[in-house]
Amino acid sequence: MPRGWTRDARWSASGANDSSRSDWRASKREPDRDALGFFPPELTVEIKALACELPTTLGLPLSRLSVAEVARHAQRSGLVARISDSTVWRWLHEDAIRPWQHRCWIFPRDPHFQAKAGRILDLYERRWQGQALRHDEFVISTDEKTSIQARLRIHPSLPTEPGKSMRVEHEYARGGAWAYLAALDVHRAKVFGRCEATTGIAPFERLVEQVMSQSPYNTARRVFWVMDNGSSHRGEASVRRLTQAHPTLVPVHGPIHASWLNQIEIYFSIVQRKALTPNDFPCLAAVAERLANFERHFESVARPFEWKFTRADLNALVARMRDRWAQTQPLKLAA
Repeated sequence: MPRGWTRDARWSASGANDSSRSDWRASKREPDRDALGFFPPELTVEIKALACELPTTLGLPLSRLSVAEVARHAQRSGLVARISDSTVWRWLHEDAIRPWQHRCWIFPRDPHFQAKAGRILDLYERRWQGQALRHDEFVISTDEKTSIQARLRIHPSLPTEPGKSMRVEHEYARGGAWAYLAALDVHRAKVFGRCEATTGIAPFERLVEQVMSQSPYNTARRVFWVMDNGSSHRGEASVRRLTQAHPTLVPVHGPIHASWLNQIEIYFSIVQRKALTPNDFPCLAAVAERLANFERHFESVARPFEWKFTRADLNALVARMRDRWAQTQPLKLAA
């Protein structure tokens, strides 16, 4: 145990605490050294725990913590008299703790989340209700990408030069916007898309007709359509409309707020990076032409996405979420 260690003591950079006046004076005269052996292991744990707190729980008017702020709060709260940012960074790096980063997420609220998600994951593995899909059964992933603008730049974009990246004028005029509806055959990397003035029931049904009227889908045994719960295709009324128009179509709705299960979203992210950024078009028609040409380009170079998240992974994820949810609930006293 380090000399003079007590849990509530104030530690200096050398590991000495303020219970000894001479040790305190000596520590102030020493340079701030980052050697691992100069701090007790208990302090490392305390610093890591501090970094894992929300700033509001620490009484700080911040939205997130930086390395410097973790070190500063540790000193102000009495955990340590002096510590360098580099030492704090090294300790946090050991456990990949990054309080300065954040990501948005939505906790699953669908009471049937596991069952609905499991059906989609089974389809990606070419299974349905415990049975393997036949060769004439297909899986389509579909959704809409709304408000794709045509930005008419005030000055023409300049191409890349040695030592200079492409330059795109900041100012632009608005040339209108499309809603891009697309469907992806997840096992064949085949894309069907169309630009519409807006989303809605009728535009979506035109996309369905576009796909289901083509071979091999028009003669398929079953075509499973994976979709979210958007207003264009949600609810029992949508199921009735789709199945009456196309008896071999099987709508498969995912859980609420689970777009990450829908492979068309991966395709949309590729479209955004490869075809729409930077956004520089002479007119709205050029946007539709670009999207149509990109579909053919994608099919010529792409392969089916290597989807690795399985039903077993889903079950493990749900178990972890349940454990975490249970830990966050207040203890209920027995009556």
